[in-house]
Amino acid sequence: MIILIDNGHGIDTLGKCSPDKSYYEWRWCREMAAMIQAELQRRGYDARLLVPEQRDIDLKERVRRANQVCVEHGSGNVILLSIHSNASGNGEWKSARGWSAYTTRGLTNSDRLATSLYNAAERYLYGQRIRADYSDGDPDWEADFYIIRRTVCPAVLTENFFHDNRDDLAYIQSNEGKKSIMLTHVEGVYAYIKDLYR
Repeated sequence: MIILIDNGHGIDTLGKCSPDKSYYEWRWCREMAAMIQAELQRRGYDARLLVPEQRDIDLKERVRRANQVCVEHGSGNVILLSIHSNASGNGEWKSARGWSAYTTRGLTNSDRLATSLYNAAERYLYGQRIRADYSDGDPDWEADFYIIRRTVCPAVLTENFFHDNRDDLAYIQSNEGKKSIMLTHVEGVYAYIKDLYR
């Protein structure tokens, strides 16, 4: 199984920062993607950064890269995680909090991967808010985000707390928060792969 890790946005993406400018989503996403990749590789997995560049790579090119790996190795042998943080305002502090994961509409292996991530989140993000939507029977939210809609492998986009909420921001900037978020992704992937091949 090849795990592609897509780190959201780039150094040239406007906005996407905390109201106090102490946090930029592109930088944190790259740090988190590198942590997830390193831990997966340490455990013997083939984990790859989809966007090693610091500049933003447009969504069409990100999808092309992911789908090329699927052509080479088979879409059933590839999964994609797209790492982001959330915001509910437009440059001001807000009250929305929590971790969530998104898949496209309908029931696919992406939903199985998302459920594995939610199970890991309940364990590793203990005491934090987990945002779930069970309206279709599973916890993930459904949306038409381009990166997960246009890739041909199972793909999940995670929103790792709100960078315009003071409490969430403190958590994702802390060493404890970073480690817990990393383990949520790593253990979620591990559980998904284990379930897929048993």
